[in-house]
Amino acid sequence: MVPTFFKMIVTTLLLILLSSVLDASESVRSALKSNAQLLYNIKQKDVQSIKEMFKKGEIYSRLRSNNFYYAYATPDLSHKTQFVSAIGASFVYKSASLNGFDFNIALYGSQAYFNASRLGDIKYLKASKDLLSRYKYANGGSTSLFAFGQANLRYKLSKTRLTIGRQLVESFYAKSNDTKMIPNTFDGVVLQTKDIPHTYLSLAYLTKQKLRDHEKSHSVLMYGDSNSTSGVNRAQWTQNDDSAMHKGLTYTALKAAGKPTDAPLILVDLKNDSISNLSQNYSSYLVPELLAQVMAEFNYKIKFDGFSLSPGVRYIQQFDNGAGAVGGASINLKGLSGYKNQNSLNSSMLGFRLVTRFDKFKINLAYTGVANKSDLVTPWRAFATNGYTRSMGVYNWRANVKSYRLELVYGANSKGIYKDGFIQTSVLYMNGDSAKDETDSMLYYLGYIKNLKSAPEFQYRVRLGYREFIGTSNTISSYLDSRFELDYLF
Repeated sequence: MVPTFFKMIVTTLLLILLSSVLDASESVRSALKSNAQLLYNIKQKDVQSIKEMFKKGEIYSRLRSNNFYYAYATPDLSHKTQFVSAIGASFVYKSASLNGFDFNIALYGSQAYFNASRLGDIKYLKASKDLLSRYKYANGGSTSLFAFGQANLRYKLSKTRLTIGRQLVESFYAKSNDTKMIPNTFDGVVLQTKDIPHTYLSLAYLTKQKLRDHEKSHSVLMYGDSNSTSGVNRAQWTQNDDSAMHKGLTYTALKAAGKPTDAPLILVDLKNDSISNLSQNYSSYLVPELLAQVMAEFNYKIKFDGFSLSPGVRYIQQFDNGAGAVGGASINLKGLSGYKNQNSLNSSMLGFRLVTRFDKFKINLAYTGVANKSDLVTPWRAFATNGYTRSMGVYNWRANVKSYRLELVYGANSKGIYKDGFIQTSVLYMNGDSAKDETDSMLYYLGYIKNLKSAPEFQYRVRLGYREFIGTSNTISSYLDSRFELDYLF
């Protein structure tokens, strides 16, 4: 049964959508970029009183629909073909600025629809799992999801901003990744500055995370079990259950090893362009007493008449500080016999790419390879291979896996309005390590984004991916991942 309150919200928003489309304007209050980040186009007002701070704030609303058809070539007992649909809405309030202070509050909601009897166990949900809370469904049958995604206080001085509270974080190791219905958010403190010439610096101390299919915040690096949340079904879904989470770092295992179950995530991001045509990026994360990573990336732009070439290299080093002894080298606890040291998470990754740009086109030829040591641990909705070999949720984080991708993009822009369409297509080959139960595969991907010319506030997205598992080690069914999304921003 759909909650009455939610029906009222959706009905109201549909009426607003209809009236706005009939009387469309070229100006937009907010826009949605191809990477799912929102742009707010109304300039924040500076005010002189607390009353005006509230009164002259702005409300940004969003109505969205997500639809997923996930089909296996040969369904079996552990793989179920599925169709899942959802409608959702979000309301973001941004206050005016008083002496450099302002605040943000955001409420998100989603209502999912699917054939429960045909699907069977809710664990079989794949790409569509973030349309609802699997934990709530397993403990009461609810298919709705509501969350305060943002509640923070900010202070800005010159080009430096401090944000305290629940917030969206956009860094190399942690992102909002708002591609479903509710973004990935964090509780903590973030300091960002551009006051240093040619440099962007961000420092973050994050105490809690709230994944996209969670209503409550949870540990940044702990996998739930019956001891962390007793007396419930599927306790593993109460903590960090992201697909890239290390499933061996459970509450029970961490406690037994004397490790913290609520350790913070500490992030540093630095970007510098002081050298002409050279982009330098450095990032690191630290989860005290458990794990750390550092990343360095360099991209050099070579300009020609009518086009440019940008060779790039990315290197990641992972440092084990006790997490390997607790959970082991494999983050999904599979293929353990294939790891040289089953109790170490020391590892690294190397990536190369060559990006060619001309007119409205971009061609990206890239490679990434994880060292034959341990898997990479980055479960905060940012991906080590993003911009290189990540395509439609397929990315390599397992030891000794190598990826090769050719990508073609048309129509990219920084404004988030794609009146002439945005096209992204790619072919990805992943060379798995059979010793670790990894199968070689090909992924063929096509994505299309379009804003209506008569109503640029309205955007639709189509994404299609077909993954074919190949080679003598093939025991996995190939599958089709298809998605259709509608967004209306007002």
